[in-house]
Amino acid sequence: MATTYSFLLCFFLCLLHVPFAISQILFLPLTHSLSHHHFTSTHHLLKFASTRSAARFHTHHHRQVSLPLSPGSDYTLSFTLNSVPPQRLSLYLDTGSDLVWFPCHPFECILCEGKAENDTVSSAPPLKLSTTARKVHCESSACSSVHSNLPTSNLCAIANCPLESIETSDCRSFSCPPFYYAYGDGSLVASLYRDSIALPFATPSLILQNFTFGCAHTALAEPVGVAGFGRGELSLPAQLASFSPQLSYQFSYCLVSHSFDSDQIRLPSTLILGRSDEKKKMANNNDRPQFVFTSMLDNPKHPYFYCVGLNGISIGKKKIPAPAFLKSVDGEGSGGLVVDSGTTFTMLPASLYNSLVTEFDNRVGRFHNRAKDIEEKTGLGPCYYYDTVAYVPSLVLHFVGNESSIVLPRENYLYEFLDGGDEASMKRKVGCMLIMNGGDEDELRGGPGAILGNYQQQGFEILYDLEKGRVGFARRKCASLWESLNQG
Repeated sequence: MATTYSFLLCFFLCLLHVPFAISQILFLPLTHSLSHHHFTSTHHLLKFASTRSAARFHTHHHRQVSLPLSPGSDYTLSFTLNSVPPQRLSLYLDTGSDLVWFPCHPFECILCEGKAENDTVSSAPPLKLSTTARKVHCESSACSSVHSNLPTSNLCAIANCPLESIETSDCRSFSCPPFYYAYGDGSLVASLYRDSIALPFATPSLILQNFTFGCAHTALAEPVGVAGFGRGELSLPAQLASFSPQLSYQFSYCLVSHSFDSDQIRLPSTLILGRSDEKKKMANNNDRPQFVFTSMLDNPKHPYFYCVGLNGISIGKKKIPAPAFLKSVDGEGSGGLVVDSGTTFTMLPASLYNSLVTEFDNRVGRFHNRAKDIEEKTGLGPCYYYDTVAYVPSLVLHFVGNESSIVLPRENYLYEFLDGGDEASMKRKVGCMLIMNGGDEDELRGGPGAILGNYQQQGFEILYDLEKGRVGFARRKCASLWESLNQG
């Protein structure tokens, strides 16, 4: 199909030239949204990230659709539209939702002034639909999916299709009604469209026929679109299946360890679409990742989540058992741990969090004084003052499954910075634990019991194996991965 007849979309940066079929694997860059933001202080940055993490986590328990938070907690994909002139858009990569949507021209975003300020992601012009874009009809399964699986007869009635046409299933000329999405601190109204989408990384270009996406003309406090990677028929991985099953079976990402350092944040993280056995062909023999796997848990109330079971957490040599509801998900959608690309810090139920803090403080508090004032300013804790090097015990996550444990790097759960006045002699070293209290178990009913945030995922390749229903973790040098893949 000629590109002039397509709604073209491509990711920013070129694909590695590889000796196997492009339909089997794709390597794409991710940008941390903090690279576009400026904060007045470290306290401000940490408070911003902790508040956003808590807001997103608790939104999952109010039966609202999960969409990503504002910049500061998410990674973005860059897209280029083949318009005149060519348009570039950045969407949030979100494993907690299952829809791809864009801000569309004309676009009005209420209460977005602060979010768009000094932010090249938010300030990008909205999408102008191509002449080949077509609205999805009310009898489509995609329409039913985006409207929380309402029967097509109801949707056709809302679309003003006549009764006799509904009875004879003859309403294809009636468009799917607009839908409403609510999330942590905003909302949007959008319509479903279909068009051809191209990924022109090779010759010939990859073209996805009849790709379904949301087009939003109005939003509240959300100026940026989403590339949904969750478990659902409208997600990007699911729609890749109609073109190439190999691309939809698995995807993974490797997030650069940044510790909020401006230089590290600007390095591209890597998103990989395709089978892991194809990835091995790209890796050096000495750098092949050894994955630790744990099974995905189905969540009947939040089917787009990647839930896994958590057995416990070890601090040093002491293992703290997880409460029973973190090991499975019940019929009400309660329990389990969600592996989420869009939440910054890991959220744990109060019982497990308090046990973790008690053990952590018993070990660290013997050597360092608590920094209570820093805890109040950042929303994180426990925090400690220290003079040279902080004593910090190891932290291990134990997932459900034999030998399904990973050791977190120290920088993934302890953030260290200088705090104090302008004079060097007044500055003090501080370290804060970057795991948060998600609330009591009763408050978490109807949603996930815990979330594994993207900060704790740094330095790992996180593999979502949709074919086998499992999530894998492997230590990788993510900072050099994108460059090494592009040396070919």
